[in-house]
Amino acid sequence: MRTAEVARRAGYSVQQVRNLERDGVLPSAARTSSGYRSYGEIHVRSALAYRALAAAVGPVEAKKIVRAVHRDPVAEVLALLDAAHAGLDAERAELRLAREAVRVISGEPLEDVRGSDSMSVSELATALGVRPSTLRHWDAELLVVPDRDPARGTRRYTPAQVRDARIVHQLRLAGYRVEPLRALMPELRRSRRIEDITSALAARDAAITTRSLALLDGGAALSAVLSY
Repeated sequence: MRTAEVARRAGYSVQQVRNLERDGVLPSAARTSSGYRSYGEIHVRSALAYRALAAAVGPVEAKKIVRAVHRDPVAEVLALLDAAHAGLDAERAELRLAREAVRVISGEPLEDVRGSDSMSVSELATALGVRPSTLRHWDAELLVVPDRDPARGTRRYTPAQVRDARIVHQLRLAGYRVEPLRALMPELRRSRRIEDITSALAARDAAITTRSLALLDGGAALSAVLSY
């Protein structure tokens, strides 16, 4: 079949099909005596596999996987696909952590911060019931990074940073370790209301589900390429 037919069946433009061939996602096409490309069913299946995988794991990883189908042993192809599934599973685990964190901090008045809430290390430590060294440790771990007094260089916590410290304190009491918190805090910091965080997590959940379904489709399409 001609390039236009592959493009129509795969949902790509003619130029995109040529680019996929150039990048090794499609096997090299045969050429007619007059120099035109001649494609077969394996090219359509490869393009469809790439399309699904790109939606699941992004174009760079998708190209790596489909190229491997044409060049590498089956075990290596399956290893790449397993890694893609593992990546999505890790994202789901992070999402579960974030949702549990929202549950833990749901009683925190996240909007209840005022200019007068700005505190020194000792003041905030007293308010939270922790040692000043704990706050310094959170600073070093990039969980709650305060401002510095320009004259003396001492730590000074703005209202937003006091809020972050309260959240970290709640989550630490709930048993969260520092490393997961380091990954989680930027997401919690972006929102000022529990409802905003919950909505963002729901959108993330929907996106992961969409990508998981695309990966399922991509696996089926890869199977079709391998069996061709």
